[in-house]
Amino acid sequence: MSISDQVPETLERPDHIEAPREGGGFDRRSFLRRTAMTGVAAGSVSAILEACGSSASGGGSSNSIFGSHPGYKFVFVNHVTTNPFFTPTQYGIADACKLLGCSYQWTGSENSNVSQMVNAVNSAVAAKADGIAVALIDLHAFNSPVEKALAAGIPVIAYNADAEGNSRLAYVGQDLKLAGEKMGERIVEKIPSGEVALFIATPGSANLQPRVEGAEKVLKAKGITTHTVATGANVSEEQPAIEAFYKSHTGVKGMYSVDGGSTESLAKVMQKLGLKGKVHAGGFDLTEQTQNLIKAGYLEFTIDQQPYLQGFIPAMQMFFYKVSGTQTGPFEANTGLKFVTQETVEPYLAKSRFEGTTSSAVVVKA
Repeated sequence: MSISDQVPETLERPDHIEAPREGGGFDRRSFLRRTAMTGVAAGSVSAILEACGSSASGGGSSNSIFGSHPGYKFVFVNHVTTNPFFTPTQYGIADACKLLGCSYQWTGSENSNVSQMVNAVNSAVAAKADGIAVALIDLHAFNSPVEKALAAGIPVIAYNADAEGNSRLAYVGQDLKLAGEKMGERIVEKIPSGEVALFIATPGSANLQPRVEGAEKVLKAKGITTHTVATGANVSEEQPAIEAFYKSHTGVKGMYSVDGGSTESLAKVMQKLGLKGKVHAGGFDLTEQTQNLIKAGYLEFTIDQQPYLQGFIPAMQMFFYKVSGTQTGPFEANTGLKFVTQETVEPYLAKSRFEGTTSSAVVVKA
């Protein structure tokens, strides 16, 4: 059975896709929920992307450059398929597939369930996918499935999270431990002593735990007391968890998050409880709400890791691996560590696919 045969009928109809909002906006969470688990694949991707302001090509233009090639089908396995952080990642995948005449499926788990993700990788192998990109959030669980995929001639690229010792061909994403250390250094500039909270959606997850460990390393070396608080994989759980922590620790000098959902929720708590100027705060990633709340001064910084590229680059790598007969394609790609502050956030406020804030393909003026 091909991947396209597995797509439900509902995903093949544009009328099931959330309509664009006024002014070119787009309901990202609704779109993600409709595509998550069931995926986007050949035969349905063009209808969905057309409804979102784009479409998949049939490979004609890429054939003229790379030679006649099949419409490769790639599977992206994610740990939080409906999280708005990965909206630009999906746009990056879609844009690469449109450029190259390929298609993709977005699947995995909504709440970091590793077993569901492993099953998704195994299903992609059984369906003879042309490439698999997976967020390696567990240090061991994906080793055997990845080896089986490679043995079947299917390239595997890790994105967003990596696992040392895994046989994947390349990793595309941030240096997570270093990012945590840099955040820790930023914190001690403001807080030389006292107590600091570190919020994490899923402790132990390989895409987040290194950030916490990096920050803790720096803070503890300076004698700062840290409280690491789990907020939960679902966005709806995060704000109540952060608010409850602060109300029981009002003497804390700083609160910081290591994931996009917790960072947005932290900013909302800062706003709701009137903590601007009273408690230092910052985090990771750039949801639309986080951007606006940084501009308003509720967060001192967030760290950008370019999620669009975490979709675009793996799709390109898998394509080149296939079209070149394994001669080229995979390479290690660090998507960066950039502090975004109230003074530098302005360019991010423009609507773009690169930040997942519009479905429209537009050139953003600096």
